[in-house]
Order: sequence, then structure tokens, then C-alpha cells
Amino acid sequence: MRRSKRALLAAVTALFALVFSSATMFSGAATPSAAAAEAPCIDNPFGNRPLYLKGGFNGWSASPDYQFAYNCNRFELTVNLNGSSDFKVADAGWSADADFGGGAAGGRPQPGVPLKLALRGSNLTYTFAGVHKLVLDVSASKTTPTLTISSCAQNPLDPALLALSGDFNGYTPRPADFFQYSCDGYYLNVDLQGTHEFTILDPIGPATTRLGAPASGNDVVTPNQPFPLASEADGAIAKLRFDFTGEHTLRVSFEGADQHPTLTITQKTWVNPGLPAQVTDSVARQVKYDSRDSAFKTPYGAMTTGQKAHFSLTAPPGVTSAALVVETRRLEGNQEVIEYLDPVTVPMTRTKDGDLEQWSASYRFAAKSVYGYHFELSIGGQQYVYENNDDSIYWTTERGSFGVGQIAFAPSDPKQVRRYRQTVYDPGFTVPDWAQDAVYYYIFPERFRNGDTANDPQPGRATYLDGPIEFHTNWLDKPYVPGNADGSTTDDNTYNNDFFGGDLAGIIEKLDYLKKLGVNTLYINPIFEAGSNHKYDTADYLKVDDSFGTNDDVSRLTKEAKARGMRVILDTSLNHTGSDSVYFDRYANFPGTGAFENSKIQPDSPYADWYTFFPDRTNPDSQYSGWGGPSLPELTESEGFKDFAFRKPDSVMNTWLDHGTAGWRMDVAPWVSDQFWREWRAAIKAHRPDALTVAETWFDSSKYFLGDEFDTTMNYIFRNAVIDYASGRNAKQAYQSIELIREAYPPQAFYALMNLLSTHDVARTLYELGDTGTGTAAQVDQAKARFRLAVLFQMTFPGAPAVYYGDEVGVTGGADPLNRATYPWADKGGTPDTAMLADFQKMIGLRNQNEVLKRGSIDAPVQLDDNIIVLTRKYQGVRAVTAFNNSTSPREVTVELPVGYGDKPYTDAMTGRAVQPVKGKLTLTVPALSGSVLITK
Repeated sequence: MRRSKRALLAAVTALFALVFSSATMFSGAATPSAAAAEAPCIDNPFGNRPLYLKGGFNGWSASPDYQFAYNCNRFELTVNLNGSSDFKVADAGWSADADFGGGAAGGRPQPGVPLKLALRGSNLTYTFAGVHKLVLDVSASKTTPTLTISSCAQNPLDPALLALSGDFNGYTPRPADFFQYSCDGYYLNVDLQGTHEFTILDPIGPATTRLGAPASGNDVVTPNQPFPLASEADGAIAKLRFDFTGEHTLRVSFEGADQHPTLTITQKTWVNPGLPAQVTDSVARQVKYDSRDSAFKTPYGAMTTGQKAHFSLTAPPGVTSAALVVETRRLEGNQEVIEYLDPVTVPMTRTKDGDLEQWSASYRFAAKSVYGYHFELSIGGQQYVYENNDDSIYWTTERGSFGVGQIAFAPSDPKQVRRYRQTVYDPGFTVPDWAQDAVYYYIFPERFRNGDTANDPQPGRATYLDGPIEFHTNWLDKPYVPGNADGSTTDDNTYNNDFFGGDLAGIIEKLDYLKKLGVNTLYINPIFEAGSNHKYDTADYLKVDDSFGTNDDVSRLTKEAKARGMRVILDTSLNHTGSDSVYFDRYANFPGTGAFENSKIQPDSPYADWYTFFPDRTNPDSQYSGWGGPSLPELTESEGFKDFAFRKPDSVMNTWLDHGTAGWRMDVAPWVSDQFWREWRAAIKAHRPDALTVAETWFDSSKYFLGDEFDTTMNYIFRNAVIDYASGRNAKQAYQSIELIREAYPPQAFYALMNLLSTHDVARTLYELGDTGTGTAAQVDQAKARFRLAVLFQMTFPGAPAVYYGDEVGVTGGADPLNRATYPWADKGGTPDTAMLADFQKMIGLRNQNEVLKRGSIDAPVQLDDNIIVLTRKYQGVRAVTAFNNSTSPREVTVELPVGYGDKPYTDAMTGRAVQPVKGKLTLTVPALSGSVLITK
């Protein structure tokens, strides 16, 4: 991807580390802004049209999970997001009167401060950190509402429910007696008269959820005054008493560092604007399924065609019937179309399981596909679904991380069910064996090393989009940011037209450096002729760009790399070419006749059917289908193009494989059809069976790993999980995305994933972790410590780690183009961080020297809390325990090891210290912002 893709990249997701919640929650009128509290209630100014939060986290779509609810004079929404996000507030159709963005005050809301929005305003940007409440206040104006974003408190009792249990309901809570948790507490409205006694409890919860007065002499709740509650976990409690006089709001909040529960009763102030009904039935709430537990599902994870899966639920007596529902999942493009088709309902049979009942069913998956499944139950005459949980997965539209799910009322619209997903792949699916041993070095060639100044782009001669280019005579310059008056010599409103002179000769020159670093596979962004600095606007697929060298230089590079035990993977797009290309030739810069020669449609061009044209339109920019704009005309999947791209013996794919390359990374894979990729893969594997095929995808990519499209993908899910964890985010929340891909992907794909951290499409990891170029020395030091933690995790986790050029010497930089800065070579006057380089060499060496860290299997974490992740791996009799700590203090942990892990001593590969398990348990001290790697010998 590159700058011209940024609008579409936002539709994949924004460049940030995120997790989003599922259910829309509201914190009603008990805690609105002062203006909203004082303003009178008004009718919803948009009538029945819902408003949505639209951003990269949901593909800029009208997602039900991000739908605001109207409450009196404002719209409210609670979401769980992390990191910097671009978004807007709009209705489903982006109507002119309901498309709100930044106004005169800008587009960056400040925490808790109302920001006036404007119709058709710019994207809003906010750095989220957990659960937040968004309030769009329309009390003063429908056209210039204010948006307030406030942080929400974490519910310390989650997933418990609380209910009012008193003399008015016979101490047996009814569904209407249950509180709703909403951002900063549990809320309940009641209409009672007289003095009543009650406690607050979860009828099936632990002692910590049974709340009352600390003593009978201190049991009277005073109106409007916080009353500290006691729980049965601390001893006996007494009933609470209150003199009700009609409608009241009860709020249970959690105060202070110890999160002590407190009850406040006021006149009715909370308005529930329509939260989903809570399941309160005690039988339904105890139904359980866990897709990762063999007691509930076998086999684990992805399956091959023809395999039968066995599913079981457990529940207390009281379930009348249960059924497994399996559907085939349809997903097209960049998650634009997600449907579940052809449902098959399999009745489940009941058996006794101690005090519980077990409901079981089996299903044989006959065809390779991605399936969805859930369970339907009847309990007490009410219909329920047991569905996937509410966790969010980085970049992925559908929520749910698998594992333990949750019960919900059966929705009227089946689309609202959160399915578990089941990958079923071809049993013949293989991935080149070398892939899981790879350590990638990821090169943006224009910025890595200038090895031949004779081929440098020349201003006044070279052009980009038929306009001028710029050349940096100082290798250490920052890339120009258009419109920033940063020293460029032209009217710099154009991205991608500034050059530094990096080339293939520079890569060859530094192969020994890369060998010493420990990498063994070079992944290189496009090198073919193109006008831009990123080269995704291909002008000629069969010719290396003059500024990078010659076709022979590719053969020289692969030969020299092979002599050092390295492979080379190239990158290109078969989704689009450049408008300034042999094939399209909009600016008449090439011989022959392009499909849009000199900005005119040319039906007689040999490339005419490679593109989609609209001859009835008058503006040349609109006369063809462009990917993200007119500079990248989209390719059709015509027979002629497929012959050229991969079918013929001298096709693009074969030509460069014959130059000694080891595979292909394919740009914007979701924007090319599955059938195209199926044909493409077959051709690649027929020509070079051990060639690796890598997709550029950002979301859950299960559909590409069925055995007929790609071997692996760029693992952006991994990237976000690790960066969020290294930044200090809750480990349990960050790791759930990794657990999903472990379960969803076939093992041969999972163990070969390109596990990246920085890329040319996102801010560099060091920047994300706090080294933005403006911090103090202490902040920079901590950012680098966090970065080392991320790299240690990367190098000891299954899959193939990727090092983005310059990361190893402390290069930082924000979003494109600043993430594409030059490598700071010392002989060019740069100051590479040699201490960071030494640490990278050590961590890469740790991986290269231990097969268990490259090929060892992995299961669920044996320890996972707010800060600590402890993982176990095994390979050919060798065991490894890897432990990580994202807190700023050391942590001592004792973990119970799986069977077979506790009978041998371990050596700490970081310190050389011996560590001996005792009775199957291992105690270790994990350093602050670091980790321990223990390996048996």
C-alpha cells in the first residue's frame, strides 16, 4: 500500500492499535454533560434514522455495534477502542444533514471537552485507551452538535449481573429487577412507595457479588448520598433500607483504588434508551461452550475436508431442546460482504453429566470453506442462542475471539447472531517448509541504501504523473510531507514524488550486514518501472526501474543472497497499474498504444480489455475505474491479462521467479477475486513448487488459507496485539486476537505467518511506543525498552518475524511518508543506535540457534493476566517456556506447567541461569518491560 491508498486503507482499518467492544451501552442521564443535563428533552431530530460511529475499526460502515441511541436530547454510545483512530458520526447513507466531522475548532476532541462538529467536516481523530462514552449533544443545534468523549471505568465485577432482591419481590429477582451496567456503574430504575428492605446480588454469582449493609445498625441509605456497600466475601451483610417515594434511580459504582462498591439512590435520573435485554434466567446464564476445550469441541481449530467435528454444551437441568446450526460463510473483498448462507440445523442429544446436562451433536464438513456455527436453545419457553463472545479482533469486522461464548435472546434478524467460525481446508494444503524458518528483512528499496549514484532520479528529466520530481541531496533528510513547507523545491502538494536514490546495488552492498544481523529472507517492496517512489504504480512489470538498476541486478541480487543463505521475495500488485504505464499510457510517454493513450480511450489497444472504461463520461479522471483515484487504473481479470500475469511461460510471475526469487507478496489481495488467486496459485506452484505466496491482508484471513489461494499473509493482527501489549495494554485483551488466529488458521499457515511490527503502511513501532521525536530522554529510553519487549516476543513466537529496515537501529517515524525515512548509515553521516542493533542481533540469534523457537508447537498461555504472558513450546523433545512482562516493575510468577514440561531443568537463554521446576511448577522473576526465555537442554 502507499499514500494514494490511504482512503481505502481507512476502510480496512485506521493506522492504530485497536480493540472495540460489541454491545452498545449507555450511561444515561446520571452523568451527562452539564449542558445536556440542563437542556429540555426534544424529539430525535433525525426521526427514525440511526446515527453511527464510522471509522477504520468497522470499515467506515453502518455497523449495529456502533449505533448511537437517542436519549432525551443527545445520542450516546459506549465503545472499547485503543490507539489513534480516525472516524466520523453519520447515518447509514452519509446523508448531507447527517455527516458530522471536524469544524472550525478542528477535528481532535479533547477528553471530556465538548467539540463543536460541522456537517461534511473533516475526519475526527482521537487517541482512545479502553472503554469510552461518546455523547453527541443536539440540544442546541442539529447542524452543529457537540461531541464529548469520556473515559469509562472498567467493571470490576464483569461478567456478573446485579439485581435488586427485596421484600417487594419476595427476595427473588425478576428480569425487571436487574441492573444494567453502563460505562461507570450499574443502573436500575424502580417505582416503589414506602420503606423497603433489600440486598443487591447476582443470584448465581460469587460472594463478591452479594452486596448489602455492613451491619444492621448501619443499613439506612440516605437519598443522594453515596452508601458504601459490604459484600459477603468480607463477612455477613445486613439488608439495606430506603424510604421510596415513587420513581428512583439506583446506581452501584466502584470508588477509589480498591474499587469499593457504593450505592447511590436519587430521584429518577437515568433514561435507558433501549439497551438489549439482558439474559437473567439462571439456567440460560449457566449454559457453557468453549471451542478450545476438548470437552466441548473436537478436533481443535481448523479442520480438513471430510472431518467430523463433535460439539457439546453443558447446562443445568432446564434446557428443553438444543440444536447446532452450521452455515457457509460468504466474504468478499475487504470484508465488504459478510453473509452466512445455507443453514443446516442439527438437533443435539442430552446426556447426564453429574449435576449438569450435556447436549451434543456432530457435523461432517464436506467442502473446504469458512463456516459459521452457533447453538439454538429453548429454556422455559424462551428461545436463546449461544454465540461467539463479544471480544474484538484487530482489523476484523466480525467480533468474537472464540473460546468461551455467551448466551443471548434469539434475535429477530439472524444477521445479528455472532457466529463462531470454522476453517475447513484441503488436506493437500502445503506451505514451503522453509517458510517457518524465515527471518525477513523488509526493505523499501528507495530508502535503504544508495549503491549507485549514476542511476539516481534526475529532476527535470524524470517525472511522476507527468509532473516534476524532487531529489534529496542529503541522504539524512526527512521525506517531504506535502503542504508542510519542509524544504521541497516545487509546489509540494504531491505525495510520492521525492527521491533519495536507494537501489538494488545498495541492497547488494549491504548483504553482509544483513547476514550478520541474522536475517535470511529479503522482502522487497516493488522494484519495477514506475513513476513514484513506492513503485506500486507499475509502468512495466517486466523491467526494473532505471533508478533501481537493471533486470540483471535482480539475478545478481538473488545469486549473492543465495551465497549467504538468503532468499528474496518480490512484491507487486495485479489489481492495478499506473496511469503512466506501457499498458495505460495516459500521458503518451511510451511507445505503442496504451488503453488510455493521451487521455483518450483506445479500443484498438492490445491492453483495452485490461481496464474498465466509461465512455459516456466527459472528465478523463472519471472515464475509467481507478483504485483509490485516477493514478491507479484498476485491472480487469481478462483472459489476456491473466495470460500476461501468470499463465504464459514468460509471464510476469515466472519471469522473476526465473531470476532466482523465492516467491511473491501480492498487494491489496482482497481487491482481487478469489477465483483469480486460485488460478494464480496453481500457476505459481506448477512453475516453482517451493515458491512462497504471501497475501497483503490485514484482517482474519482464514478464507485465503483453504489450500487454493495463499500460503500465508502479512500478520497485521499480530502487529497490533504485540504493540498494544508492549505499550502496556492489558495482556488478556491484547492476546485474544492471537488466540483467534491460532484457532482459525490451518497450522501450516499459522506457523509461517509473516509476523511484522513496522511496515511502510503504518507508523514505525518505536514511534507507536513513544519515541515520536519530541519526547524526553527518559521517554525515549522507555519507548526503546518497550520496543525490545515487542521484538523479543516476535522472535520467540511461531511464524516468521519481519524486521522493517532501520528498526534495528532505532529509526522512528509516524504515518506515511515519515515511516519511510532512510536508513541512517554512519558513512552518510547518520547515527545508528548500535546498542539497539546489538540487541536485535542477540534476539534474532536466539531464534536462529534454537529450533524450538522456530518450529516448536504452541498452546494456550499457561499464565495470562494484566501484565504477564507465559507460553510453552515444544519441538523434538526440547521444551521452551517464554514469559513476558509489560509492567514497569519485575514480576515473580509461579506457573503450573503442562504435562511433560516439568521434568527437566531449564536454562534462561537471556542470562544463562539454571531454573528447576518443582513438582510441575516453575517460579521465575520476569524483568520489567522484558521477558525470560527458558529452554531445556
